[in-house]
Amino acid sequence: MLSALRRASIQQTRGFATNNIAVDGFTGAVGNTPLIYLKTLSEQTGSKIYGKAEFQNPGGSIKDRAAVSIVLDAEEKGCIKPGGTVVEGTAGNTGIGLAHVCRARGYKCVIFMPNTQSQEKIDLLSMLGAEVHPVPAVPYEDPLNYNHQAKEYAEKLENAIWTDQFDNTANTYAHYISTGPEIWEQTKGDIDGFVCSTGTGGTLAGVGKYLKQKNPKTQIWLADPPGSVLYKYISSGGKLIERGGSSITEGIGQGRVTNNLGTFVNDLSGALHISDEKSISMVYQLLDSEGLYLGASSALNVVAAVELAQKLGKGSKVVTVLCDGAYRYQSRLFSKKWLESKGLGDAIPEYLRKYAVLD
Repeated sequence: MLSALRRASIQQTRGFATNNIAVDGFTGAVGNTPLIYLKTLSEQTGSKIYGKAEFQNPGGSIKDRAAVSIVLDAEEKGCIKPGGTVVEGTAGNTGIGLAHVCRARGYKCVIFMPNTQSQEKIDLLSMLGAEVHPVPAVPYEDPLNYNHQAKEYAEKLENAIWTDQFDNTANTYAHYISTGPEIWEQTKGDIDGFVCSTGTGGTLAGVGKYLKQKNPKTQIWLADPPGSVLYKYISSGGKLIERGGSSITEGIGQGRVTNNLGTFVNDLSGALHISDEKSISMVYQLLDSEGLYLGASSALNVVAAVELAQKLGKGSKVVTVLCDGAYRYQSRLFSKKWLESKGLGDAIPEYLRKYAVLD
């Protein structure tokens, strides 16, 4: 997979929040994010619920880890040379991470993404120097799916790679050698369950594999939004159904089992289906009670952590990931008109509606 040198580069630590070790550029600053104790929710459940603050990565999301790992892996294999082009199909955050890495390492970045993504993400990618191609959001089986268009574009170029985040297991490996070990160290090995949503499946598979190796009794659960098939796939024992419906969350949910998820899917303890109503409500709850300004996928993960803690019982210790901040979605998540257009205006508790300040 990666040489010892590349592995060390990904694992390079800047300590947890209290350590002031200098690091080598953008890639050196990725990882070793704090683990946040969610006090209010923990007190309400009688458990200890923690969120890994992935929004503190230098590119602003958990996808920085995969972006660094995939590019370093391509360099190690000789697939790309200085001045080359990195192409990816992404719902946003991986593209943002790749754009940062490309700026830091001297590559051109080209991104194909569904035209359903927030304008904030599209604008940020452009500001980072990426060439952005918003394309119609169609199923993976459609040849016009953004992933296929990215692959075909890369194949036409010289000195270019399609990073293939969904099926390139350098993604999973990043979390196996960094996110998983960090969680184990930060909890001192005292963890009963880990749960998160999946887009590529890299985080869940990498973290899950590491934690299970350290303690086979640790439960690893998948959290799934509406419109995704994975909850039913896991709950039914492996039956794929046709994808239907949609979710306001971005970058999570799937219509298939990716290669990354496939490395661990048979070892999962279970799956939870989380409604958009619960996710939106949690966005506002976390802002009000914890002071955390997080996106909908992070909120969904926290809802799932609460539900898993309730399943495991009082005193249990559950960890999830806080993928990114709300600033990439604020024109939607805090817009009364947008929420009402999605039928989610009433999902916000009355006492929290004061935060929906955008029209």
